[in-house]
Amino acid sequence: MDGGVKDHSAKDFRFGKRADAYDDGFEGRSSQKFYRLVLREIEVRPGAFVLDVGCGTGALLNRIASVHEINAYGIDMEENMIAVAKNKHPEMDFRLSRCDNMPFEDQTFDVLVACMAYHHFSGKEEFAKEAARVLKPSGVLYIADPRFPETLQKALNAALHRLGIGGEFFNPQEIANAFVPYGFEENGVAFDGHAQIVKLRRSP
Repeated sequence: MDGGVKDHSAKDFRFGKRADAYDDGFEGRSSQKFYRLVLREIEVRPGAFVLDVGCGTGALLNRIASVHEINAYGIDMEENMIAVAKNKHPEMDFRLSRCDNMPFEDQTFDVLVACMAYHHFSGKEEFAKEAARVLKPSGVLYIADPRFPETLQKALNAALHRLGIGGEFFNPQEIANAFVPYGFEENGVAFDGHAQIVKLRRSP
């Protein structure tokens, strides 16, 4: 499979240029609430194959691996992020890849995580198809993203579109509905203030 990188997950904030300082910067600090929510809600059996989509520097994957015995994989479309992730966590498998064309065989993973990444994906339908392909039957996808009141969500989305900035936010039902056509069913939703996580199980 072509593991090359195209501009299919919006490089709207040039994260790669700040990769070295990302974890200690504003974005890294603001992601901590989402990391904690993922760690609180994720269910992983020992030895599970876990893929972090939009893994950045590997910080979340490292935290998952610190409490669960997993085979850890991460993909990101920013070369600098992958370079930092490999340097910080050489025991994990990090690959340069976009979300709509992952360099993995069918039914490879037990768990997929997309944390603070889904709103950046421009190819959300393609991502749903790929998630269904690389997940094992009954595998679970966790999507952790910001939560906004409906009026603010619509205003933010309109402003991003007007400014030509990639990104779009969704409520839990909208996220779940986007995956149902590809063999997923909602498996729960959890919140922590402005953070939300949607759990989606692939059909057996």
